[in-house]
Amino acid sequence: MYVRGVGPRVAEMLAAKGILTAEDLLYHLPFRYEDRQNPRSLDELTPGEMASVIAEVRGAALLRTRKMPIFELTLGQGRLAMKCMWFNGTYLNGKFHAGQTVAVFGKVEPSRSTSNFKMIQPQFEVLPDSSDDAETRLLEVGRITPVYESLGGARLASRWQRKVIFGLLESMRGAVPECLPRAMLERLALPDREKALREVHFPPEGTPMAQLQCSATAAHRRLIFEELFFLELGLELKRRRMRERAGISFATTATVREAIREVLPFHPTAAQKRTLGEIVADMRQPNPMRRLLQGDVGSGKTIVALQAMLVAMENGYQAALMAPTEILATQHYLAARKLLERSSRKYRIVLLTGSLDEERKRSNRGLINRGEAQLVIGTHALIEEKVEFDRLGLVVVDEQHRFGVLQRFRLMKKPNQAEPDVLVMTATPIPRTLALSLYGDLDVSVLDELPPGRTPIVTRRVPDERCEEVWDFIRKQVKLGRQAYIVYPVIEGTKDDQPELDFSHDDPEAGLAPPPPAARKSVRKGKTADLFPKAAQEANPQAKLGLKSAVDMYEKLRTGPMAGLRIGLLHGRLDADEKEVIMRRFQRGEIDVLVATTVIEVGVDVPNASVMVVEHAERFGLAQLHQLRGRVGRGAAKSYCILITGKRVSEVGEQRLNAMVRTQDGFELAELDLAIRGPGEFFGTRQAGLPDFRVANLVRDRQLLELAKLEAVRFVHSADKVGGSETTEAERARVWARLKDAWQRRYGLVEAG
Repeated sequence: MYVRGVGPRVAEMLAAKGILTAEDLLYHLPFRYEDRQNPRSLDELTPGEMASVIAEVRGAALLRTRKMPIFELTLGQGRLAMKCMWFNGTYLNGKFHAGQTVAVFGKVEPSRSTSNFKMIQPQFEVLPDSSDDAETRLLEVGRITPVYESLGGARLASRWQRKVIFGLLESMRGAVPECLPRAMLERLALPDREKALREVHFPPEGTPMAQLQCSATAAHRRLIFEELFFLELGLELKRRRMRERAGISFATTATVREAIREVLPFHPTAAQKRTLGEIVADMRQPNPMRRLLQGDVGSGKTIVALQAMLVAMENGYQAALMAPTEILATQHYLAARKLLERSSRKYRIVLLTGSLDEERKRSNRGLINRGEAQLVIGTHALIEEKVEFDRLGLVVVDEQHRFGVLQRFRLMKKPNQAEPDVLVMTATPIPRTLALSLYGDLDVSVLDELPPGRTPIVTRRVPDERCEEVWDFIRKQVKLGRQAYIVYPVIEGTKDDQPELDFSHDDPEAGLAPPPPAARKSVRKGKTADLFPKAAQEANPQAKLGLKSAVDMYEKLRTGPMAGLRIGLLHGRLDADEKEVIMRRFQRGEIDVLVATTVIEVGVDVPNASVMVVEHAERFGLAQLHQLRGRVGRGAAKSYCILITGKRVSEVGEQRLNAMVRTQDGFELAELDLAIRGPGEFFGTRQAGLPDFRVANLVRDRQLLELAKLEAVRFVHSADKVGGSETTEAERARVWARLKDAWQRRYGLVEAG
């Protein structure tokens, strides 16, 4: 449809921001609001608060300083004044003149000059005067005013958006199509779609500002629920369609149960029994299993998966386990072979990875094709077209390599055969909100209990100036026959050379309040007396200001504090063969100390390693720190995780480090990590398949996500009758049509229809 104010050039600018339709523009919501009904007066302000102020321009000047130009604006209300300052503010010169009315928003700070307060780098907007048209004045002054993120410089800033969106809503008055059933809206006390859009963009007088700023009005809740409902409806539809496909109904006879008991190396935990029961219950069903098995580091996911694979093998089917790296695939292969040696049955296990020589690959593919290999373990080599299974019954995908993999696992079965069951495993604890949106089409099993005998890992925080004590501690551990990791955030050179991991950018100070001063003090001190009894040493004045790197520190440690020890170096620039050789040597105990980057985060199992040292720990995300800590504590010896920090630690960094010292609960850490970094960056890089929400926020809107999940299930499986009201066929048709459009155009995960 034609939108007044949007010509071809503007439409091109909007398209670059992902706004392609009038609906997209209506769902580009304000990110905050200003109360211009009752503006704050200067005598009401308190230093430290974020505030909106409307005042008159008294003066403006561009100040030239040695470091940079500073633009200074003086605003006044009666006898009171406030200064606003913008660094490098040359672009503002000439923009203001005396007598203008300006709205500013920023942090209020005390001022030492003649003004009462000041704001540094505030957001601002010049308000309309008598020369502006009546509609502009109506939208800008004397009301709660929406503030939008710019869609293209000053031209498409808040004022332009207010005018265009207001005009669009007026042109569509009474014609905005509803997409949710009336019975559902009545049950949940939500407004209709048109009212919600109108009140989100232009809140009526008296709307509580606190609710607006945290998107908690009824109008906001309606639009958030709508987005989450269609997400969950699409996932529920995918689940239902999967249930309609022909799968394999596995039997769990006494023979099968005996085969499982034969290979168990220890008495299973209650959590392992529960999750295996959930998996086997799915495997008995005649439709394909789609289940996510998530568990913290060391919770025993692999043994549960192996038991599930035994069910498939004992039923005469093949099982396949796909791992993300050759090291991890080989580790799984050796572990499975060792466990299955306990069995009186003779299972044939084969390994298929890219680095195998062609003759062995060809031989293994033949064993798989003829059904002579009951258990196949490998990397993505398993889904190559040359690999054909004879009778595939169960696929286990390790470490959340779900996207791009589950869509292709059909290559692993022959035509006219039932679909194999699929079990996705991850050692990254996923908060429920992310599990519902990322894995909402999978059933979820959670291993929340560690096997007996696993001792807690002692976690301590140490400042950089005390690193010599850490090196002494490692030498003592090596003398006791133990091994250690030392992890760095970059491979070599300066920070910008080759960052393998650098979370310095993910410290959005907004979103989580900083810990209280007492908490920060306790974190900085740390409880290090039991590990490092010496007094803290003075910082080395010649210490480099940049990040320490793995390559540089390998050389320094090898010839300095670690001289005489066997030291190895492992990082992402090494080729696969070099990595394999180094890891094998470390696993065999031929290397005492492994200097590495986060390449060792996943897939390394060395029970003899008892010390994990992470330098520049403040630069790592919580999930990465927790995964690194999980590399130790795998044997009987007491294990330690030592977090060495640089001189400057942000408030968010303090929270991460404090949490690591406080708890080893991966799910608690995952929730905090999600809150700090947001869902888009939870996995370190933007996770493929995570929906790009326009309105909803998974951290803020957890309760609405749970509600949307329930309503989606209800809509799919019931006639939705409430108090005599009933969802009509026309309403249901509109819901399915809306799902198809939204799911295919915006989410792109599956097709609906």
